[in-house]
Amino acid sequence: MHNLPRVMHYAVTANGDPVDLKHQVCSYLQEYAPPADDPPPVIDPHEVLAQFPIRTFLTTNYDDFMATALLQEKSCRKNPTSTFPKWWDTEEEEPHLDLPTHEEPLIYHLHGRWDEPGSLVLTDDDYLTYLVNMVEARAANDQPPLPSTVIRAMTSHPLLFVGYSLQDWNFRVLFHGLLKAMPLIMRRRHISVQLMPDLNESVADAADRAREYLEKYLNDWSITIFIGTTQEFFEQLRWRM
Repeated sequence: MHNLPRVMHYAVTANGDPVDLKHQVCSYLQEYAPPADDPPPVIDPHEVLAQFPIRTFLTTNYDDFMATALLQEKSCRKNPTSTFPKWWDTEEEEPHLDLPTHEEPLIYHLHGRWDEPGSLVLTDDDYLTYLVNMVEARAANDQPPLPSTVIRAMTSHPLLFVGYSLQDWNFRVLFHGLLKAMPLIMRRRHISVQLMPDLNESVADAADRAREYLEKYLNDWSITIFIGTTQEFFEQLRWRM
């Protein structure tokens, strides 16, 4: 849902308690089950990613699906570490994180985790506070926006972003906020993005608009764009494995 932050902002206004709302959202997400007559997905993206020797996973999802897929991966025993930033506190330094390995990968929940409701970046106000605290305030205090382990992963390896649209707040925060905050000398030259096309535009139009947007904000990166659904992307990815 592209307007989730706005909807949640309205819900906070109506409910009057943002903390209680976050608890309700987390409870709903953890208890939600798809309708019984819905066919299971042909490909589970988390299971596909778990098969790769990836050391660091950055996610804006609140769920634990990636951790579950890694723990269940049969080809290699994996024991992931999962954590999130304390974006609401500009004074507290990020904890030290050990260098992740293929067997002990890191899952970094950029926008919080559903077992810690207070950590969720959920409303419009949360996103604005997140950007200010993670980028501007920490820069003023001579602190990096993310732990050094995460920054090292983002700047020394190609990046792959999956499941976003240009209207997505998560996408805008990641690209216009965190990635632009990286010093130029630390930036990797290649980034691949899988984007969801809008319903009212062709794939070609979506690709052109996405490329124009990304080149505007990340004009010193080399960018590859795949326009299509997440299922389509992972079908091609699995076919090439």
